[in-house]
Amino acid sequence: AEMSGNHNQDINRAFKIIDAAAEAGVDAVKCQTYTPDTLTIDCDDEYFQVKVNDAWAGQTLYSLYKQAYTPWEWQARLKEYTESKGLFWFSTPFDETAVDFLEKLKVSLYKVASFETGDLELLKKIGSTKKPVLISRGMTSADELALAIKTLRDAGTSQIAVLHCVSSYPATPEQMNLATIPDIAKTFNVVAGLSDHSLDALGIAIPLVSVGLGA
Repeated sequence: AEMSGNHNQDINRAFKIIDAAAEAGVDAVKCQTYTPDTLTIDCDDEYFQVKVNDAWAGQTLYSLYKQAYTPWEWQARLKEYTESKGLFWFSTPFDETAVDFLEKLKVSLYKVASFETGDLELLKKIGSTKKPVLISRGMTSADELALAIKTLRDAGTSQIAVLHCVSSYPATPEQMNLATIPDIAKTFNVVAGLSDHSLDALGIAIPLVSVGLGA
């Protein structure tokens, strides 16, 4: 279950999200570990303006990340609370300092966001922990994904799962191309899954079909 920025900077809301995830029967809760300064610079020229939708119009990347990030001082508490519910807690690091931070928290696995699959130094750092890694494919080409998997394996990671993901928010059923899931497993010799944020009339049709295809 992805928490992302849905806590709206309220740790009590974060705890309620964990409660809801546990009640839903998930195995794990995932956060994201970054700060505005580890992702971008505080700049308001046109290249740093958010233009993708009306909800974020007029904001800079820096101001948006400032609202969305999960404070690092919360994360030990969130991990402890998640584990008290019998679930795993882990996170997506967006730079090498985040990996160092998460290692101190003794996370048992890592997630790589699709936009970070080209950051080979970050992948080497994650791979060097020798812990299992989930990769969201998203924007990644087949060649880029092959290089990311090789980089992780060469650095020491032996357990890799690749999640088919369509980087459209929200994704429609017509965009999903779920046949990619068995193709990922066959082509890259990894566990394949789905990172899903699709909207469909039934609500659960996309994940149900994905399981039938091996997710």
